[in-house]
Amino acid sequence: MKILTLLTGMAAVLVLAGSAVPAFASKKANWTVAVADDGTHTLGNPDAKIQISEFVSYTCSHCANFQKEAEAPLRLAYVMPGKVSVRVVHFIRDSVDLNVALLVNCGDPKGFFARHHIFLHSQESWLDKVSKMTNAQRARWNGKDFAASMRAITSDLGFYDVMAHRGYDRTKVDRCLADTDLAMKLMKQRDEAKRLGVPGTPSFASDGQLLEEVFDWKTLDSAIKARL
Repeated sequence: MKILTLLTGMAAVLVLAGSAVPAFASKKANWTVAVADDGTHTLGNPDAKIQISEFVSYTCSHCANFQKEAEAPLRLAYVMPGKVSVRVVHFIRDSVDLNVALLVNCGDPKGFFARHHIFLHSQESWLDKVSKMTNAQRARWNGKDFAASMRAITSDLGFYDVMAHRGYDRTKVDRCLADTDLAMKLMKQRDEAKRLGVPGTPSFASDGQLLEEVFDWKTLDSAIKARL
């Protein structure tokens, strides 16, 4: 299958990172979540002066660290007032990364950013489980049956429970895990990163241009202020 072939060359060694849970939602401005044809999600004012694209991998520790540092100040100072919109672009690195991306993209787009935050904020706990898995368990994650492989990851890492807390039963989760069209769309988002020369995650772009030397909240905040 194309999906398994594409995943073969991706990194197998996963890194560890942070925890916490809050949601990326605006009570003040109530900006809606827009979903583009390429499957990317954007939150914020569609006419915002600055439109940021964040290239993210769920198995990237730096991405989790960025999320915890940036969440409140980015949301309160820039997104809620309508100055900045945030677009998430997936940079799939391995089968676990793809599994999480499928779960984050499962269901109502309005809940996308809440799920995005939950998995990044809890990354340390579930990546710790990854590091303790046996070779036999890991082999199940990259089998010939794509849906079965995704179900194995979801079960081994406790993701069924995570999704249950968001109102998803096992049947609904399994439907999302078996969505090969969505999986291909998510992996194809990495093509944008390649075009822009993204060196790793997290990375950021604005107006179709990579923001050079911007890799954490401090440097992104400076880049935003310089453009306002």
